[in-house]
Amino acid sequence: MAINRLTQQIQFIIEIDRLKQILRQTLLIDGSRRENSAEHSWHIAVMAFTLAEYAPEGVDIFHAIKMLLIHDLVEIDAGDTFCYDVQGNHSKAEKETQAALRLFGLLPLDQASELRSLWDEFEAGETATAKFAAALDRIQPLLHNQQTQGGTWRIHGIRRDQVMKRVAPVETGAPELWPFVLQLIEDCVAAEYLKEPAIEIQG
Repeated sequence: MAINRLTQQIQFIIEIDRLKQILRQTLLIDGSRRENSAEHSWHIAVMAFTLAEYAPEGVDIFHAIKMLLIHDLVEIDAGDTFCYDVQGNHSKAEKETQAALRLFGLLPLDQASELRSLWDEFEAGETATAKFAAALDRIQPLLHNQQTQGGTWRIHGIRRDQVMKRVAPVETGAPELWPFVLQLIEDCVAAEYLKEPAIEIQG
C-alpha cells in the first residue's frame, strides 16, 4: 500500500465531513431545522435503490447511487444555492466547477478522475442514469415540502409554476413516477401549501 495514496484518501475523507455543515433551505420532515447537504445526499442515495423498480431501461442503480452521494460535495466550497434564486444560479456553475477541481483533486489521480467523471455526468444530465438521479434529486425536496405543509415554499412564496419547472426532469428521468409527482403537486395546491400563479387581468 502506498502511504502517499492512503494519505490523500484520508485527507479527502476528512475534508468531505464539511458537507455536514452546509445547510439547505429544505426543512427536515419534522420541521425542527434545516436539512444539511450530507443528509440530503444520503436520503436520495437510499431513494435510488428503494425506487429502483421505477428506473427506466438502461439505468445503472449502483452508478446512480455513487453519483448522488458525490454530486453535492462541491457545496463545501461553493455553498448551497437555493434552486429558486435566479440571481444566485447565474454564478453557480463556475463556483461549483472550481470546487470540483479542488475537492476531487485531493484524491489519487485514478479516483479523482472517477469522481469528476461522475459529477460531470450528473451535471450534464444526458445519460439515462444521470436523468434518473436528477429526477430523485427533484422529488426529495418535493416530499419534504409536502410533509412540512409547504415548508420552504411558504417561507419564500413559491408558486405552482415554479415548482412545475423545477420538477420537470422527473417526466423524462423517471416517467413512472411522474403521475405521482403531478398528483402530489395538485394535493399541495388544494391544501394551500403552494401558491397558484397570479392571474393577469387584461384591461
